Amino acid sequence: MQSLEANKLGALGAMIRERTETSLVGLSHSAAAVLSMLHFKPGLTTTELADIVGVSQPNAVRLIDGLERQALIERGKSKGRITPLMLTELGHARVKELHALRLAALDDLLSALQADERRHFASMLDTILANATTSRAFAKTTCRLCEHNLCGPEVCPIGCRATEIERKEYQE
Repeated sequence: MQSLEANKLGALGAMIRERTETSLVGLSHSAAAVLSMLHFKPGLTTTELADIVGVSQPNAVRLIDGLERQALIERGKSKGRITPLMLTELGHARVKELHALRLAALDDLLSALQADERRHFASMLDTILANATTSRAFAKTTCRLCEHNLCGPEVCPIGCRATEIERKEYQE
């Protein structure tokens, strides 16, 4: 049996997608994710970014070439076949703008809630996000557009659950 709550959650998801797409400041979702990841984890490679963003290696190369042409990223010194990628100053500024616009759009949705409702909603979000987390790779992919300075490893329900999964796997 399908639930009314699931249907409403889908509507909320559509609202979130529409509002956050406008915050991408002219970038594709994949390009924004590449910039966001490099902002917090400089030195990632094309292959690592392809996995996180969910695109093929050739598409990642084209994406990175385009971001380099826009002077948003630069390639570091290659070590064998590995080339670390970093943001330029312009790239960091673009990510800060993107994050600010994204958070403002989402905060606007939350403004309908009173403070106590918002705390309760946050608690429910933590439960849903943690329960949906299946691995560290899932965490990286899911959090690719997150403002990592707001939701650090000790409070992020996705990161905490991924760590818990890794500990269990290590103990087995």
